[in-house]
Amino acid sequence: MNAIKTTNLTKDYGGGKGIIGLNLTVAEGEFFGFIGPNGAGKSTTIRTLLGLVAADGGSADVLGHDIVREKKQILRKTGYLPSETVFYPGMRVSDILSLSAGLRGVNCAAEAKRLCERLQLDMSQKTDTLSLGNRKKVAIVCALQHMPRLLILDEPTSGLDPLIQREFFAILRERNQAGATVFFSSHVLSEISRNCTHAAVIRDGRIVTADALSHSAAKRVTVQGSVDLTALSGVMSVTGQEGTVSFLYSGGKKELLHVLAAGEVSDLTISEPDLEEIFMQYYEKEGRQ
Repeated sequence: MNAIKTTNLTKDYGGGKGIIGLNLTVAEGEFFGFIGPNGAGKSTTIRTLLGLVAADGGSADVLGHDIVREKKQILRKTGYLPSETVFYPGMRVSDILSLSAGLRGVNCAAEAKRLCERLQLDMSQKTDTLSLGNRKKVAIVCALQHMPRLLILDEPTSGLDPLIQREFFAILRERNQAGATVFFSSHVLSEISRNCTHAAVIRDGRIVTADALSHSAAKRVTVQGSVDLTALSGVMSVTGQEGTVSFLYSGGKKELLHVLAAGEVSDLTISEPDLEEIFMQYYEKEGRQ
């Protein structure tokens, strides 16, 4: 079963804001990254999937439930971390965690305590005095403490120091290995590259690619010697210095070998591009930097 399945999902705020015709599939049990800069449509997608905003068109299922007719079933099985969190004033961290658990009708005290210890969060602190990082920790525990089947996390690491980020992703990997699906948005490419098996790139409210990170269609080709690339289609991001040329290539293998054989090649490397190169293919088009 798919954890998330959208078909032409649309939320149009006008002026090019929102999401348009989104088609996205996330298999259950995946660790899935959702990549894009601020304003690309990541948060709108997530809020629409959870029924927090109403779609203007298309459809979507989350854990087999329709996002319109079966929103309560979705929320019961999902842990959601918004990009920004606000708490009731005057409450302690322990009160917020108990309130969150109580709204779900479950006792999460033991798991909440364990998560707070791992994230170095003092449960006795009042929310009014919390730093940005500690507010984010509270939200993380609220999202994880009831052991949901699906974790939907929107820019989860903003405000967290590097050591806590490392522990946070260790927790996510443990949950994923235990069968939970993890879907998280980020504009930090290294987070996606280190932790995800699949990812989707969103640009101006539209999915521009979604694939396994280790199986990009483009390859990084580095040639030492002299080759004529002018007749070769599918060549991108060409750089060269001191008798070496390097480029991304998405064309046919036979065509590439024919061009290389016609040149003077003393050394050749063909490898997978890193995630940043894949990402920038889509964000440098049409003059975007």
